[in-house]
Amino acid sequence: MRIKDIRATTVTVPLETPLLHANGAHWGRFVRTIVEVETDEGLVGLGEMGGGGESAELAFEGLKYYLVGHDPSQLEALRFKIMNPTASLYNNRTQLHAAVEFACLDILGQDLGVPVHTLLGGKLRDEVSFASYLFFRYGDPETGWGEVRTAEQLVEHASILKEEYGFTSHKLKGGVYPPHHELACYRALAEAFPADALRYDPNCALSVEEGIRFGKAIKDLKNDYYEDPTWGLNGMRRVREKLDIPLSTNTVVVSFEQLAANILDPGADVILLDTTFWGGIRPCVKAAGVCETFQLGVAVHSSGELGIQLATMLHLGAVVPNLTFSADAHYHHLTDDLVEGGKFEYRDGAIEVPDTPGLGVQLDREKLGRYAELYRELGGYPYDRDPGSPNRYALVPKQRFADPHVRLKVLI
Repeated sequence: MRIKDIRATTVTVPLETPLLHANGAHWGRFVRTIVEVETDEGLVGLGEMGGGGESAELAFEGLKYYLVGHDPSQLEALRFKIMNPTASLYNNRTQLHAAVEFACLDILGQDLGVPVHTLLGGKLRDEVSFASYLFFRYGDPETGWGEVRTAEQLVEHASILKEEYGFTSHKLKGGVYPPHHELACYRALAEAFPADALRYDPNCALSVEEGIRFGKAIKDLKNDYYEDPTWGLNGMRRVREKLDIPLSTNTVVVSFEQLAANILDPGADVILLDTTFWGGIRPCVKAAGVCETFQLGVAVHSSGELGIQLATMLHLGAVVPNLTFSADAHYHHLTDDLVEGGKFEYRDGAIEVPDTPGLGVQLDREKLGRYAELYRELGGYPYDRDPGSPNRYALVPKQRFADPHVRLKVLI
């Protein structure tokens, strides 16, 4: 069996309402590139990559020279063709490799009649638990989805998600408002859900000193971990040496070289494994094995997935023995998906691992066409700029905070 063709289609799928992100960024909608790898025996495997547009589609077109005629079962040779050390000096191919690897594993599972988790050694759990993943966000008067800016609004939104999906762990994406405001919001979550676990992620927006002060101010809470308070391994090390709560990262440990550096001189206690950032499901499984050896925690990270990547996260979560934390997912913020049967369902805060051959998902062709057309109409979005604020922090309503740039009031 050989690869016959590779097709890439960029889509955009609406969110309930724009999600505010760290350092003045926001997500208006999800733009993803859907990859189809077709074999000479008629099997089609599915992959997914974050971002999209002409550049991503051209990148996959460029890979045809290397991959048409390749045996999809030869996964290590595939990795070398796309990510060998010399090529990696000139091209950032990690996410390209991930999408093709997803598709090849999907093909192999279909060919053998087994789910991907069987190819990875067999599942250890039938479902993967998820955290609520809370964002500050704009309201949308057309859809009726409410804004989340204040502590009261955040608790109300988390309560709705908990009621609907059964989450017992809550992650707050911060770095949007001044630290003292986000601290009040985070502590309000802890008070509202005393039995539930929490995690806070300002996406490296804090200085080392702010990160230390914030960490000390939440040390009494039921924290899973404190994610990426500041940038860089050295910054993380400086924060970590002052705190008594676990630090996690998905920004400064996303390769085996960085993992080795973190083991030799730790800056993070929990490594968040992202099937796209690490270059595929198999690299994540390998990294989890290294973390198990050196007693580092692992969790499954989310990077704005549709159903294809979510399936890869489920297969990863099913086979990793040292998965002790619930996974992240942006998935419940989506209004739709483009896999057959619609969106995956949460039950008691978890999603069932697919057991059908391959990844266990098929494309809804009508929706693929619809959301590809929507991308052509709307194009990308200004991820790197919050239209509500030209400053580092999106502004909190003035009636609540006279000075939106007041720094953290230390509560220790």
